[in-house]
Formats: sequence, structure tokens, C-alpha cells
Amino acid sequence: MEAYKELTGVYPSSVHADKIYRTRVNRAWCKERGIRLSGPPLGRPPAQVSLQAKKQAQEDERIRNEIEGKFGQGKRRFSLNRVMAKLSNTSETSITLTFLVINSSETAQAVLLSFFVSIFPTYYNFIQKH
Repeated sequence: MEAYKELTGVYPSSVHADKIYRTRVNRAWCKERGIRLSGPPLGRPPAQVSLQAKKQAQEDERIRNEIEGKFGQGKRRFSLNRVMAKLSNTSETSITLTFLVINSSETAQAVLLSFFVSIFPTYYNFIQKH
């Protein structure tokens, strides 16, 4: 979060962290800085939860799952779990390049899909319906 602040000049409005990082210390640190930490509060769950809080929790989980899915994709399809560089700089470069390739492949898929739809709109509509 400090690196994000250095880059943008402000802290993020929310953080979507794994359960292991939602400690009392981290929650207090985020609260001091006005950062919303996703996930249920510590302690006993409340008897009633507002509809707005439920929707916010669902949205937070959706965002977190999307991020976790990218890590899983990087490990399965792009061998991110096999980085064996000796130096930390080399490891960081390898990981950065892996995510660059992941993002490039998604962009290429989107471009190809839009090209396909523009050439064969009736066929694409047929596929979407069935």
C-alpha cells in the first residue's frame, strides 16, 4: 500500500486481502488511513447485516476472486510457479514479464473476438443464443 501511495500520491480506497492478512494490526493501520479492508470483521458475526453491506462484501469477493484467478492462471498456463532465478531482481523481472504476457494474451483475445464479431455477426449471435 505504501508503494501504491508513492506511485499515485494517495492510499487505495479499499484493499482486498486474504484472510491471513486481516489481522487486528493491519485493520487498525487501514482504519487510521481511511482504507476499507475487505472481509468480515473479527469476532462474532452480527445478527443482522444490511443489504448494502452484503452487496459490498459480494463485490469485494468478486474482485478478489478475479485477482486470485489470475495468479492461478499464471501458475497453470504460464509456469509462474517454476520461477527459479537466483537473484531477486531476476525473479521480479521474470514474474513481471509473465504478467505482461498474460495481459497481452487477453488483449489479443479481445481484439480477435471483436474482429470475428465484425466479420461474422450473425454467426456470433447464433452461438450466443445456443
